[in-house]
Amino acid sequence: MTALHRRTASASCLLLFFLFGCTGRAATTSTVTPPTGGAAPTSTAASPATSASQLRIVPAGYRLPAPVQRAVAVSFGGSVYIAGGLDATGNSAAGVFRLDPANGRITSIGSLPQAFHDGAGAVIGHSLFVFGGGTARSSAAVQAIDLPTGRSRMAGTLPSPLSDLAAATVGSTVYVLGGWNGVTPQPTIWATSNGTTFRRAGALPTGLRYPAVATNGTDLLIAGGVLAGGRESRTVYRFDTTSGRTSILASLPAPVGHAMAFVERGVLYVVGGLDPSGAATSSVTEVVLPGGTPIAGPALAHPLADAAVAPAGAGHLLIGGSDTSTLAQVSRSVPVAAADAAAPTGDPSASVASASSQRPFAGLLLIADRGNDRLIVVDRHRRIVWRYPSPNLPAPKVPFYFPDDAFWVHGGHAILVNEEENDVIAEIAYPSGRTIWTYGHPRVAGSSAGYLHQPDDAYPYPFGRDAVVVADAKNCRLLFFGLSGRADRQIGVTGNCSAGLPRTVGYPNASTPLSNGDLLTTELYGGGVARVRPSGAVVWQHRIPGLGVPSDPQMLPDGSILAVDYGNPGGIVRFRPDGRVVWTYHARSAAGALDRPSLGAPLPNGLIAVNDDENHRVVLIDPATDRIVWQYGVTGVPGRTAGHLNTPDGLDLLLPGGVIPLHTDFPSSLTHVGRP
Repeated sequence: MTALHRRTASASCLLLFFLFGCTGRAATTSTVTPPTGGAAPTSTAASPATSASQLRIVPAGYRLPAPVQRAVAVSFGGSVYIAGGLDATGNSAAGVFRLDPANGRITSIGSLPQAFHDGAGAVIGHSLFVFGGGTARSSAAVQAIDLPTGRSRMAGTLPSPLSDLAAATVGSTVYVLGGWNGVTPQPTIWATSNGTTFRRAGALPTGLRYPAVATNGTDLLIAGGVLAGGRESRTVYRFDTTSGRTSILASLPAPVGHAMAFVERGVLYVVGGLDPSGAATSSVTEVVLPGGTPIAGPALAHPLADAAVAPAGAGHLLIGGSDTSTLAQVSRSVPVAAADAAAPTGDPSASVASASSQRPFAGLLLIADRGNDRLIVVDRHRRIVWRYPSPNLPAPKVPFYFPDDAFWVHGGHAILVNEEENDVIAEIAYPSGRTIWTYGHPRVAGSSAGYLHQPDDAYPYPFGRDAVVVADAKNCRLLFFGLSGRADRQIGVTGNCSAGLPRTVGYPNASTPLSNGDLLTTELYGGGVARVRPSGAVVWQHRIPGLGVPSDPQMLPDGSILAVDYGNPGGIVRFRPDGRVVWTYHARSAAGALDRPSLGAPLPNGLIAVNDDENHRVVLIDPATDRIVWQYGVTGVPGRTAGHLNTPDGLDLLLPGGVIPLHTDFPSSLTHVGRP
């Protein structure tokens, strides 16, 4: 419950935004002692370490129509829903709004029966439940609104009146914790699976109001908050929902309340809040999990407290809030590479050169995890930073199935993916997950306009009037798409799969563009690797020793070619344009042997990234030692959980600054819905 004073009035609602949120102001029933600093008795001060952060918080690119703070925000079906809060004049609101995180478009879906602020919210089924909060005094009300229809109701009551509380979901259970009962901060942690019946799941060592709460697996992480007497806490607690036990995870560098928290890539981020003087802070503390080491992260551009937090896409949105006044801003968390791409500073050449040489790699590695029908993005620490499809992202426009290859495009703002056995190509915005463009009909193969048959290696091809090229494998053609997104020319004769470049293409499984518009391709019928002009004219063509089933040739900076042998055991071969082999990798050891590798990509740091498909892993090989120096996935063990893959068939690297080093890219970072 806010410590600001309220008075009864007939003030109008916030007309532009919280249209249904009109309430009077009332005198608060509680008085908060001015903060005096200090911490929870069990806390110990810690000096944060510093390291290169993997995440920054940047403007989302849009704002709310009007300011709001202390609202509830949740994610559901790819949208973010915002409910209640305080407007710029201190009125509580009842309106519920749908926010499209991709473009900031906001629409009203209805209102709750009672206006509130300082409540907690969670999604149960397809309804948003709001727990407690209040206007003049703490409330025990549980309100609900059906998100698809906008119908709202009073759903029940909490065990006691509570405001200034928090809620978090683990599995199918919502945990409601802390808060103010009108007398003192509360320590109890309640659990509910239906929003109407509650059981006592555990307790904090001390009562807290305004804590920052996030989840990590089956744990609740509770950071800071306001203690009895108005002192801010610096303790970070871990509540194990499986055992009901609470322990101290870490100590923040300074006491803070009214902060925001979320977990990404194995790190708890504690963002902003109010310091012991009552001033909003711009500090960000990263608590590395599971060990709890505090790290000072990049500060916010401006102080912020009391923002609503919701997952959106690959990251989180921070919605509204306050500094010295109520704010309409929206911020989002992004990987450092994307943040640098959005707002480059200084001379990028030095930082790009430094990143290019880092091992195992700098930036973000995109993996087409074909057997799991998903895309994932991982960092060098093997942490998944994004996955698609995801319940927190917009649903694919067509069923997403069998992603064979995937490439960063538009400077890392989108991903181009070919779904081989789905007969579809798609471009997906990153990190929002919004579908930008598709071509083909899901699981309906064909050769006429609008159809594909086993598309392989869809690359950006920014030459002339062309935009994308794909090896339309079973149609035996290299198909080019224009700027409008329509197929407008091809190399090969549709359906004629005899090896005979330039007239016919013998079942192509590659269409790698070079910087001058030439292409590297392979013909599975014939076993050859070729370089061809945009017209299809052959520059050179060879059958290379060691490449029984050649796949996905790539050019190195010295003009040599790297290709993999899709066999068991598989191999990698580097050869000159005249066909002379200069290096091979054909390990026979259990740890080093490859099983049907589909792609070998020469990284700018000298390592070779390989999709080791049937070993269910992506590996980085040092050609100087012929040893695997980094791996994601468990050798020979398919899986979907963190650290596992199932037949990964594509990969690509995005360096900090939005640099895509492995292939051509579109000339602009801007994306356009309806075309590539």
